[in-house]
Amino acid sequence: MDSEAVLVFMGLMIPTIGILVMIVYLRKFVNIERMAMIEKGVDPQLFNIRKPRFTAGALRASLLMIGGGLGLLLGLVLDKTWNMEEVGFFSMLFICGGVGLGIAYLVEEKKIKEEKGQ
Repeated sequence: MDSEAVLVFMGLMIPTIGILVMIVYLRKFVNIERMAMIEKGVDPQLFNIRKPRFTAGALRASLLMIGGGLGLLLGLVLDKTWNMEEVGFFSMLFICGGVGLGIAYLVEEKKIKEEKGQ
C-alpha cells in the first residue's frame, strides 16, 4: 500500500471511530442523568415526549422520481425539437423534480390539516 492510501484510510477510520465513541458516551451520559432523576423522585418520562408526525419520505421520494423521469422525457423532447442539448435535460429535470416535491408538500399539508380536524 502506498502512503496516500494509508492516509485516506486513516482519514476515514479515525472520524468514524470517534463518532461511535461519542454515541456510546452520550448514551451513558443520558442514562446517568435519568438515574439521577429517579433518585430525586422526578418522573424520567419527561424525556420521552414525542409529537406524532406524518412522515412521508416515500411519498416525497416517489414524486421526486416521477418528476425527474418526466423532466428527462421533456428534456429529450426539447433536445430533439430545438437541439438544446444538456440545457434542456438539466432544466427540465430540476423544474419537474421541484414540481414533484411541491406536490408532495401540498399532500403532506392536506394530511396534517385532516389529522388536526379530527
